[in-house]
Amino acid sequence: MSRICILGGGFGGLYTALELIRRPWPEPPQITLVDRQERFVFAPLLYELLTGELEDWEVAPRFQDLLPPESVQFCQGSVQSIDLKARRVLLREGQSLEYDTLVLALGGETPLESVPGAAEFAFPFRTLADAQRLRAHLKTLEARDPAQPITLAIAGAGASGVELACKLADRLGSRRRIRLIEGGSRILSGFASSSREAAQLALAQRRVQVELQTKVLGIEALGENSAPPFRLQLQRLEAQETATDLVDAVLWTVGTRPAAVIANLDLPKSERGRLQVLPTLQTPPFPEVFALGDVAAVVDAEGQPVPATAQAAFQQAGYCAWNLWALLTQERPLLPFRYFSLGEMLSLGTDTAVLSALGGLTLSGPLGYLARRAIYLVRLPTLEHQLKVGWNWITRPLWQALGAL
Repeated sequence: MSRICILGGGFGGLYTALELIRRPWPEPPQITLVDRQERFVFAPLLYELLTGELEDWEVAPRFQDLLPPESVQFCQGSVQSIDLKARRVLLREGQSLEYDTLVLALGGETPLESVPGAAEFAFPFRTLADAQRLRAHLKTLEARDPAQPITLAIAGAGASGVELACKLADRLGSRRRIRLIEGGSRILSGFASSSREAAQLALAQRRVQVELQTKVLGIEALGENSAPPFRLQLQRLEAQETATDLVDAVLWTVGTRPAAVIANLDLPKSERGRLQVLPTLQTPPFPEVFALGDVAAVVDAEGQPVPATAQAAFQQAGYCAWNLWALLTQERPLLPFRYFSLGEMLSLGTDTAVLSALGGLTLSGPLGYLARRAIYLVRLPTLEHQLKVGWNWITRPLWQALGAL
């Protein structure tokens, strides 16, 4: 029996496991999925937890509810080290896992150490725990005197920063004082102009203050026990001046890096620390080791770099599962990854979004919101979860309407 060990339960890891159990195996392999958390997080919908549009279980179902135990063993734990020559993974909890093939899908982390005070006082937004922590902080701020404004600073004007700014503006209403801080010269660098224009309009409508060419130098807590206010030190690059302001929270969406354990592997890496892989998603020195998602610098069949996005990891999972099956059964050739961009989607507040698809099609506002919801619904991990979530989306407005009578 072949032993497949998958490290990381994000889009790359979980969807690889789900695809593997659908393959026609002569003898079913032993598949083990390892993740630090007990829940998978559908990251593109994480923002809706802040506005109450979605519930925790919809966005973050338990791995044990998604994976059939007779096909995949889920192991909650943190990876301490990987011995590639011995084909062994050691977890911090003391467990040792041996494998025949290994999938590295540990995802990324938000780097906080480069700015003084960021690791201690900033709010990253990547996991369910991050969303719950921020939600609790917002409730504390909202419980203050209603006449007192709530001032938030968001570092980074990429997709995550823009979506957070719009969602929080809608949640906080007239009390909002939101600043979106970006070191570059424009928001949503690398996005289509239609997406950027829709985002700029949404931010302006919500009176979000966008500060370009501005860098965060430091964060300091002035209240007791790391309570607000926080002193935010900024550097305005164009004017070559510094400024200091007080805010109630600093949200951090700047940058991403591979999980720490990846740095310790003796494998070829890119300048950003991602693993260099072949188009088949295999690592060159160890063909039994596959890597995908944020930890891998993936190139497609034509040698073109692939973006480290959720939709790319989603597509890589299908190829990874096929190639694992082909390698272990020797029944079919391995396939080089071919990336197909499906366009861009951004949530721009409550019940509104923008979708920029190939061919120049752009949907925005409520229509974009419905299209985005429908697309993400069919991408949820399992049919059972799709049905539960879809039914809840249909019936929730009905129950809310009945409750208002």
